[in-house]
Amino acid sequence: MAEDLIQKALKTAKDTKAIVIGQDVLDQTGKMFKELFPGKKVLLVADDNTFAAAGKEVVASLEAENIQIADRLIFPGKPTVYADYQNVSKVREHLKGLSDTVICSIASGTLNDISKLASGELGRPYMNVCTAASVDGYAAYGAAITRDGFKITRECPAPAGLVADLKVIANAPQRLTATGYGDLLEKIPAGADWILADRLGIEPIDHYTWSLVQGPLRKALSNPAELGSGDAAAIAGLTRGNIMSGLAMQALSSSRPASGAGHQFSHTWEMEGHGLDWEPPLSHGMKVGVGSVASLALWQEFLAMDIDNLDVEKVVAAARPKEEVEARVREYIIDKIEDIAVKHTLGKYLEGAALRERLQTLKANWANIKASCGKQLISPEQAIDNLKAAGAPYHPEQIKIGWDRFRKTHVQAQMIRPRYTVFDVLVDLGALDATITHLFSEEGFWGRHRHPVDQEK
Repeated sequence: MAEDLIQKALKTAKDTKAIVIGQDVLDQTGKMFKELFPGKKVLLVADDNTFAAAGKEVVASLEAENIQIADRLIFPGKPTVYADYQNVSKVREHLKGLSDTVICSIASGTLNDISKLASGELGRPYMNVCTAASVDGYAAYGAAITRDGFKITRECPAPAGLVADLKVIANAPQRLTATGYGDLLEKIPAGADWILADRLGIEPIDHYTWSLVQGPLRKALSNPAELGSGDAAAIAGLTRGNIMSGLAMQALSSSRPASGAGHQFSHTWEMEGHGLDWEPPLSHGMKVGVGSVASLALWQEFLAMDIDNLDVEKVVAAARPKEEVEARVREYIIDKIEDIAVKHTLGKYLEGAALRERLQTLKANWANIKASCGKQLISPEQAIDNLKAAGAPYHPEQIKIGWDRFRKTHVQAQMIRPRYTVFDVLVDLGALDATITHLFSEEGFWGRHRHPVDQEK
């Protein structure tokens, strides 16, 4: 059933032509490479850890198909390879010197993204052998790469092929499985963000790509304790769920099916360089997991509002002037992204008649929004339980985000992306600051969860 859905998704994928998922499938690497890149040589890209996990079998499979291995580029296993542009340049220049050669990376998120962007910059395809259930980006277009301490997703094609050996993936370090769970969990509130944008006439739901993510999502997330204990079947479900998310993003040429307000917390911290100098670096999915809890807490506050009795004219009259909005962005956002944040924030800014129309639409559709989003969501408490069971961080203290910084991120995260989410409806309502104040008060969600649950008194 899951494989049927993946094969269906491949028909609409713009770049990815083949995916093999299963136990003991590394021996299919050579056949896939030969079919995708006839007559080409291969540059193997891995690190000591990923090559130890799958390299011997991949090499044997390539050699069995008489594919010439032009070279091997094996990074050290320690310190952990960073997804930075310096490493992209290293791989790109190595590949550039090899004619008729494409990359087969043996990698999880970091080396996959490095290989993806290096290949994309040369206009060459590539394929990847997945080594962990750590990301939803395997089958996605774009690569999350840091340059000059600033991490953003840079445009480049998705892989032409993926080989995901579930035995290899199940044997990956537990922290990589945990980060994959955090990344996938955010698809729940991200779905509610998309429902909201759809109902307000901002960004209609694409039902096909919605089904690719949301269809297998609950099952893939349903066994966090088994994931935490390394259960192979649960890890297989997580792997498929994350690959489906990547295919959905590829089909829509947008991350909307898989990314909402919860990701914006992570993106804010990544743009500030948080955790990049750790060993191993703080993973994207671990930040996203904490952001998911925060997003769900915001949703809980929003759905509790009395929108039926909203005084639209009062909200319109109290809206911040445009100049004040820009000044606020410049106050909250770091210099590196200040101008783009101003652009994104003002692009979403409404006042006067436009704001009135948005709020009237919200009010008219409130019953549907409340019911549909309420059905989509889980509580932040449930998210904490799930992340904890999976062995993933669920609280800002666990990823060394201080309390004042965490509160500030609730304002910053709305500013860094043009995507309409729960942040933006709270801004439209003039209620974001009051919502944050309540969340961090003694009776609010974060006031009640000032520390991780094991430390609560």
